[in-house]
Amino acid sequence: MAMATTALLSSPLLKSTAPPLRTHPFHSPTPLRLRLQPRRRVTTSTTPSAASTSLSSARGDPREAEAAVAELLRDHGASPADAAAIAARAPGYAAMLADGVRELDELGLWASWSSGAGARAGAEMGALGFGRKVYFMGRSRRDGGVVPLVESLGVRLSSAKLIAPYVAAEGLPVLIDRVKFLKEVLFSSSGYETLIRRNAKRMMMHLSIPADEALQSTLSFFQKMEARSGGLSMLAQGDVSFPYLIESFPMLLLCSEDNHLKPLIDYLECIGIPKPRISSVLLSFPPIILSDIENDIKPRIYAWEKAGIEQQYIGKMLLKYPWILSTSVIENYRQMLLFFKRKQISSTVLGVAVKSWPHILGCSTKRINSILVLFDDLGISKKMLVPVLTSSPQLLLRKPNEILQVVTFFEDMGLDKNAVAKIVCRSPEIIASDVDNTLKKKIDFLIDFGVSERNLPRIIRKYPEFLLLDINHTLLPRMNYFLGMGLSKKDVCSMISRFSPLLGYSVDLVMKPKLEFLLRTMKKPVKAIVEYPRYFSYSLEVKIKPRFWVIKGRNIDCSLTDMFAKNDEVFAEEYLGIETLPETLQSSKGG
Repeated sequence: MAMATTALLSSPLLKSTAPPLRTHPFHSPTPLRLRLQPRRRVTTSTTPSAASTSLSSARGDPREAEAAVAELLRDHGASPADAAAIAARAPGYAAMLADGVRELDELGLWASWSSGAGARAGAEMGALGFGRKVYFMGRSRRDGGVVPLVESLGVRLSSAKLIAPYVAAEGLPVLIDRVKFLKEVLFSSSGYETLIRRNAKRMMMHLSIPADEALQSTLSFFQKMEARSGGLSMLAQGDVSFPYLIESFPMLLLCSEDNHLKPLIDYLECIGIPKPRISSVLLSFPPIILSDIENDIKPRIYAWEKAGIEQQYIGKMLLKYPWILSTSVIENYRQMLLFFKRKQISSTVLGVAVKSWPHILGCSTKRINSILVLFDDLGISKKMLVPVLTSSPQLLLRKPNEILQVVTFFEDMGLDKNAVAKIVCRSPEIIASDVDNTLKKKIDFLIDFGVSERNLPRIIRKYPEFLLLDINHTLLPRMNYFLGMGLSKKDVCSMISRFSPLLGYSVDLVMKPKLEFLLRTMKKPVKAIVEYPRYFSYSLEVKIKPRFWVIKGRNIDCSLTDMFAKNDEVFAEEYLGIETLPETLQSSKGG
């Protein structure tokens, strides 16, 4: 049956006279056993043979109930293998049927039940074995085998009974194939579990705009996942998340494979989403699965194009932030454009920002304004703000108090607001860093290594980027390299204090080749770099080698400071007797 596609944002999930669906926390199915509570025996006027039969039914083997459910499923079109698998994973359904059989046995009410259910004559039913009674009890429910199917997915029986009436018309075989197809689409790709978790967490954390129905249902789904063991990291684990997905979005079971799901996958690929990544988009925003391509998705894609976002970027944005297909998010972008216009900041800035960090689309203009006010207090002008926002738009996701903590941290280190503003403009990512887990750790590392605290403000001002470097993989290996070359910790600390950009140079690409040239060709002692650590900032091919060959050619012995600290004009005048260096010796051509 073709699916009547639900609109992405406006229409409710269930438009029916049936009771609204309720969702429940998921509990893993218990092992298959019928936990029938002992009941008080009721004295009835049954014959001895009927009483004996009732006793036999009450002691029915749970495996008989499971086999009866499997037979029911086969009757409704399930293959023997599917029927057995579903029955084994629907213990609640089997227990419910068995409980009904036991109650009729105890009360001797098979006659009245048979007339109401249209089953065999009461006496004949009462004489049947336990398994056959369970079978006929299941047939009387007329649920088409859909309730045990939904329970077998991990959905609680109470929820399965509510979902079944909405989807039963599809037929059991169709629904079994659809479940398999959905699981294949959503959970066959691997390697993206961490990405899906991080993205979902980030979307939840930074949403500060009114949420439409699609966003609300997605947030509810995420919250259910977050409440269980493993949290959002289990989103990509089908056995764990699929029950929550079906409870939150039961109409997924009405999505036709050929008429809806396959065309949707093809369309997502067409707009630039790699097939292995489609599952991460759909799990991050399941209402997309329920959306009509022509009436829901394409108009929203066009809305972004109309707002100035080129189509080639929309697929990339969807990968990072699938919620761009929410009308709430689209409307918020319109409000952001108006806000930037009032602030006299080019809309191009916002366009660049959302392409690289679309998560800011979930931020309200009120929240964005609070960040811009802080930047203004630091003395960051609108002109200075443009490169900050385009290079690090994630700053807009920060809370004002988080940014103030970073500012206070730098002020406590002895930097004034002007210095902090320069740091923000030079390396905006720093202002988005965690004070305790990132910034303080780097400072403590330098202090523990032996750097004097009084030199820290200078080190930070000259090279604040070191605060973003990894201690064990970057900072420590670079410092250990100098120790390995025979320098003391005191020497290394002196070099860092006087020229902190040294911490940013690669050992293999910068330090080794330049130090080897210094020691082997220039015949300088390793201590020379302690006196002039800035030596490593110059290009080996463009400045170091040419100047050295000039000095050597004139048999002049000079320090690294005299050789490299002078600009081209002074160097030419002192060592060549000319006012300007030849073009081949000018350092402006290199780093």
